[in-house]
Amino acid sequence: MKVLVIGSGGREHALVWKLRQSPRISKTYCAPGNGGISGDAECVPADLKSVESLVAIANQLKPDLTVVGPELPLQMGVVDEFSRRGWPVFGPTKSAAQLESSKAFAKQFLQRHRIPTAHYAICTSNSEVKHELSRFSAPVVVKADGLAAGKGVVICKTKDEAAIAAGEMLSGKMVGEAGARVVIEECLQGDELSFLVLSDGERVSPLVAAQDHKRVGDGDTGPNTGGMGAYSFPGLLDEQMTQWLLQHVARPTVEGMKAEGMEYKGILYCGLMMAARGPMVLEFNCRFGDPETQPILMRMESDLVEAMEASIEGRVSDGDFRWSQDAAVCVVMASGGYPGTIEVGKKIAGIENADALEGVKVFHAGTTARDNAYYSAGGRVLGVTARAADLKSAVDRAYEAVGKIQFDGAHYRKDVAARARKK
Repeated sequence: MKVLVIGSGGREHALVWKLRQSPRISKTYCAPGNGGISGDAECVPADLKSVESLVAIANQLKPDLTVVGPELPLQMGVVDEFSRRGWPVFGPTKSAAQLESSKAFAKQFLQRHRIPTAHYAICTSNSEVKHELSRFSAPVVVKADGLAAGKGVVICKTKDEAAIAAGEMLSGKMVGEAGARVVIEECLQGDELSFLVLSDGERVSPLVAAQDHKRVGDGDTGPNTGGMGAYSFPGLLDEQMTQWLLQHVARPTVEGMKAEGMEYKGILYCGLMMAARGPMVLEFNCRFGDPETQPILMRMESDLVEAMEASIEGRVSDGDFRWSQDAAVCVVMASGGYPGTIEVGKKIAGIENADALEGVKVFHAGTTARDNAYYSAGGRVLGVTARAADLKSAVDRAYEAVGKIQFDGAHYRKDVAARARKK
């Protein structure tokens, strides 16, 4: 069978890599892909901001399965258009994807269905922000309502900082139209956790949990990013907590969406804060996370194609996945200036040496390929991922691989998985 992956980042490279392992796959396409993905799939030019472009590509290639990687095509309704034509496609519809595309919708949904989340307020003007901030104590979190590529969240130490951040979002200066509404939220304390499940609209099956590193600097300092690293290992989440999260978060979400006429199929990513008063939902993503996908798929031993078909065809069960007991760690190598103004076009050396290490796979997030060489082409450039028998070994192997790669301006966090290793 032929499979088409939509997207161009590290998540999509990991999806292509894993899907190709299925004995059922004879041909893999990626639209538009990137330099590294071109070595694992046939890349096809595409405009991710145009549903018509993606429909035209699928009409030409006629894939037996299409997998939507990033959030924007989901928000625009690519799954609706493919489904209307009878084309098998993995991911939620436009209405279901509101859980990610609108933080205000998600917060109101969580409240309606009594799913634990932080206290919040929704504002559309500076006067509303000023009024609502009086009900919060600092620190406080300000979030853009719409999609902002992981950069629409600001943790503010004071209410004055929060008022400024909200004003910049509402004015369009910070994240454009995504900030036309803002969510003000209490700042929860604890460890963040990425809990993903596969849904067929009624049932859910959990994937292994992961933790990511959103801040750009070591020790969780600096601005938020799309993610600077992630890790997954068997001890991250025990069976009792897994069942609690299924009962109190994942299943109520899928059941609530169906009850409201928005059947949810695909991956549901529950971004959680493991707070003192219990797990709280910070956000939903309606697709695989990036970079969490990289270590999660490194640990997956079952056939991803069969799991995705089970989601599409309404036959998900708890037995859909098999997992390695190894640990996996992803370290993101970013361009100079990221997450601000970035430097691109830098020649990358050493990827082949890193890939040659046992248990290592270098996933390309923002690269181009020309003249038998790779060049940086985005903020997050590479996701250097390693799998090993335990967390320490996986961390050591990932950083050994990172040490073999060089490009001008490259930076990365030196403390990926450090908090887990201290416990």
